Amino acid sequence: MPPAARTDAGSALSTRSAWHDVPRFQVRRFAEIAMAEAPELAEQIMTEIRREYPHLPVVLDESGEPMALIGIRRAIEVFVQHLETAEGRPTVPPGVFQEFGRGEGLGGRSLDSLQAIYRMGVRLAWRRFADIGQRVEIPPPAMYELVDAGYEYLDGLVDQSVRGYAEAAARQAGERLRLQRRLMELLLAEHHRGDPAEALTERAARIGWALPKKVAVGVLLRPAREAVAPAVGQGVLLDLEYEQPRMVVPEPEAAGRSDLLHRALTGWSGAIGPPVELADAAKSLRWAEAAVALMQRGLLPSGEVLYCTEHTEALVLLQPEELIDDLALRCLAPLAHCGPTHGRRLAETLLAWLETRGGAPEVAARLGVHPQTVRYRLRQIRELWGDEIDDPDRRFELELVLRAQRLKGQLEDSRREQ
Repeated sequence: MPPAARTDAGSALSTRSAWHDVPRFQVRRFAEIAMAEAPELAEQIMTEIRREYPHLPVVLDESGEPMALIGIRRAIEVFVQHLETAEGRPTVPPGVFQEFGRGEGLGGRSLDSLQAIYRMGVRLAWRRFADIGQRVEIPPPAMYELVDAGYEYLDGLVDQSVRGYAEAAARQAGERLRLQRRLMELLLAEHHRGDPAEALTERAARIGWALPKKVAVGVLLRPAREAVAPAVGQGVLLDLEYEQPRMVVPEPEAAGRSDLLHRALTGWSGAIGPPVELADAAKSLRWAEAAVALMQRGLLPSGEVLYCTEHTEALVLLQPEELIDDLALRCLAPLAHCGPTHGRRLAETLLAWLETRGGAPEVAARLGVHPQTVRYRLRQIRELWGDEIDDPDRRFELELVLRAQRLKGQLEDSRREQ
């Protein structure tokens, strides 16, 4: 970094600075002129910035002077002072440029525009320094070195601004997550005090979330404790603070929504509840939680995100486990003395008969056995249940409990062979 001597880390040779070889009286004269013209140069840079970027906010200090102008002038002065002392690196003025970065972040602008402003400032400063260098007859090699020093100094300014930008971005992200969590808590609450519509509208507006007509609520299972949040898009509300993260999907039946979620949730598992009106979001959450509970018991496929609407039978039959098990004990009592293997075959035959409503040939084709075997089993079934087997209510109950047992894997699923 000029004006000190430089050493290339990749080389054993040390190269003397061209700026260091400039006579001291020329260096002092250069610095005196540059320092005297620093305020004018700062004004010129500020004017050009305002012309190119008219929408940049102007922040004033206590005396009413623009903070940006103070920062530019101070940056020029620090750099010029270093040219004369030739000791170490010039220290970037703290605070001001970090505040520039914060302003860009809070204003929703990118760092690209800020870096473009800085490059403009260095370009204008270099023109002024080149003019001063000609006036005091600084050799070209030293002036070229001065250019390198200017851009290295610029890197320090950018570093401060990036730090400020990152702080602002983190603060904004944290505030948005807090507001989003409050919105989701209200949206998913089972009971509300008063009318929640107004509160929903206000909270949604604070994060720029357009209230949808319908939503579906998802419950996720983490692939790992430190899993990166899925990129579900800004429209989808996601709260990872729960042990089982929650997700609110607006307009879940919109074109392309399902494909987007499928790509974003690759590697995650869980369930997405049925689409409901916005006011009924808690109902969709209940079904998603029920589906996840069945996944954890091995009663629904794991390793992916399921849609409850595609597993309605399992959710209806397996969720009220105590009720369906009690019904099974009563309805299937006639099989209690048939032995496990024979009882299971009779149950599978009975279910196939109830589902097909056909004769022995149709049931036999479904089960993959001989029709005579089916006729034999159906005679046994009629002996076990008697006239009750002709009662529509009893047949309905039998089909319910037998379908539930098939979902649990207790009966063979003959439908897969069709």
